Amino acid sequence: MTTIQTSSPEGLATDAAATTAPTTSPAAPAAQALLTPSEVAALFRVDPKTVTRWAKAGKLTSIRTLGGHRRYRSAEVMALLEQVAPAESAVPAPRASGDDATA
Repeated sequence: MTTIQTSSPEGLATDAAATTAPTTSPAAPAAQALLTPSEVAALFRVDPKTVTRWAKAGKLTSIRTLGGHRRYRSAEVMALLEQVAPAESAVPAPRASGDDATA
């Protein structure tokens, strides 16, 4: 750990690392895994613009970076994926072209 020496208004040197709390904690929002629109789109097999539309419609909560880019909480995306996955499994899979329909 690097310590930074600063001087107080009284002229005394203080250890800045000892007086500040650690910046990373398990409960901090920054500790959550965040996904980009492209990563979310790959999970759902849709276009990244669709993910942005979902955020605007309120289906997903997005977090904006300082640069204005959207990021999505991994836990929320996985929960939505679990809701959608059972609905997709109810749809019959397309038949392969090599299947014999007369048998």
